[in-house]
Amino acid sequence: MTNGVRSDPLAWTDDRHKRGLAGEEQAIQYLLSRGWHVLAHRFRVGHKEIDLIARQGNLVAFIEVKARRGTAFGSPLEAVTGAKRRELVKAARVWVDRHGRPADVYRFDCI
Repeated sequence: MTNGVRSDPLAWTDDRHKRGLAGEEQAIQYLLSRGWHVLAHRFRVGHKEIDLIARQGNLVAFIEVKARRGTAFGSPLEAVTGAKRRELVKAARVWVDRHGRPADVYRFDCI
């Protein structure tokens, strides 16, 4: 990381980032196997990011992926702080403004 900007995620070497990338790939495969269409991976608005955006029919899910080794520090959902939730909502509003359809129904998920 230089000047606060992340470099190419594929070049990250630290185990936490590798686990995060692997978790996102697992989540994508899980969604695809259940008939979802992945619309965006790492949708960014400024410094805000939504890990995955997926659609099944008129349902659009904004998905935060949490890859953890265990629950010693809480469940993955507990790791999504209030500040992170607010960032997700702001980024989701931008996505809806750009790509949403009138009949869409939206939800937030954590995998």
